[in-house]
Amino acid sequence: NVSANCLDKHLATIPNKTAIIFEADNGDTKTVTYKELYHQVCQFANGLKTLNLPIGSRVIIYLPMGVEAIVAMQACARLGLIHSVVFGGFSAKSLNERMIDAGAVVIITSDGQYRGGKTLPLKAAVDEGIAQAKSEHGWDGIQKVVVLKKTGQDVAWNTRDIWWTDLIAGEPDTCEPVMVNAEHPLFLLYTSGSTGKPKGVQHSSAGY
Repeated sequence: NVSANCLDKHLATIPNKTAIIFEADNGDTKTVTYKELYHQVCQFANGLKTLNLPIGSRVIIYLPMGVEAIVAMQACARLGLIHSVVFGGFSAKSLNERMIDAGAVVIITSDGQYRGGKTLPLKAAVDEGIAQAKSEHGWDGIQKVVVLKKTGQDVAWNTRDIWWTDLIAGEPDTCEPVMVNAEHPLFLLYTSGSTGKPKGVQHSSAGY
């Protein structure tokens, strides 16, 4: 399991060593140790478990750059879920094309993001992308949208939506990794940077 190789293997030797240094849009920096990251990943993974997703389920990650994006990716890997990162600057149309193509059942996003000194919406693009997928293609595969409160801006709320904090509330911060075959897909990465239909998908295996 990739998550175990990234995190668990370091707990006995360098738990307090910095794993991530993140610099935000406003210049603020945040550091996270391997131990802290391990516990955050495990708690979020336990939250995802409550959604009862089978191994191999596809999860779209549409988040701003930050530690939470790493947590989401690692948590998916820990549970054998296949994640696909969609750049937060992409439009609702690009998002809906990727969610349909991947057959995603969950989207992990945030209320908004900070970029270039501005506050930009993300959850609104998710709602629009889901609506487009249903109206234009008759596709309605998204079961849950997990929303990180990043900017505090108002967002529309639907029955499928759940706040990140509510998802992990009361969840333990340890989680055994799911062991998968080396050929089990780890993520889907679309090779086209255009806003048109994705031209190709790169599959990375968990054994890479």
